[in-house]
Amino acid sequence: MVATALAARDIRGERFVDVGCGGGQLRAFVNDRFDRYIGVDGVRYDDFPSDAEFHELDLDHGRVPLPDGTADVAAAVETIEHLENPRALARELVRLAKPGGWIVLTTPNQRSLLSLLTLVTKGSFSAFQDPDYPAHITALLEIDFARIGAELGLVDAGFAYSHHGRLPFSAAHYPTSVSALFPRALSDNLLYIARRGPVEQGFR
Repeated sequence: MVATALAARDIRGERFVDVGCGGGQLRAFVNDRFDRYIGVDGVRYDDFPSDAEFHELDLDHGRVPLPDGTADVAAAVETIEHLENPRALARELVRLAKPGGWIVLTTPNQRSLLSLLTLVTKGSFSAFQDPDYPAHITALLEIDFARIGAELGLVDAGFAYSHHGRLPFSAAHYPTSVSALFPRALSDNLLYIARRGPVEQGFR
């Protein structure tokens, strides 16, 4: 999903900063577009690439130890739902992005058919059931990303969907060809992408 969004806009550059990088699996999907991949997370996983730059950080309370404007793309993939303050993460991604650089965020899609049915029948979104707590604590909708982006002066914003979705109350998934016809309703995850404006925004 991230690679597709970058390719659609032909986004390339020197540095890709992955906040909440886990084992660095995203690197393989973006490596052909960036000279350097930099990972940030609360712990360095054993499978994180040994030849990539890594910074350890408590994502709820810390500041990424990189200068302002480091990244051509600053991303947080399936990370924001784990954090206490989504706006703080968004501000940090904007700080890390160079003027004209891009911010990418992905999260579970709360407006999928599965998630809405789960909300109606069980009282919470599908990715925020008791077994997911306290790992998943912050559920966000597209309107939340749009508002946060507007607050931070982001431009050229857009949404995309994973085209991969689980059938309600089943372990099976929709065929990709079907989910592509109704992406919001039949995708488990959404992506928000936007560009930092060329003029300094008061985000600190």
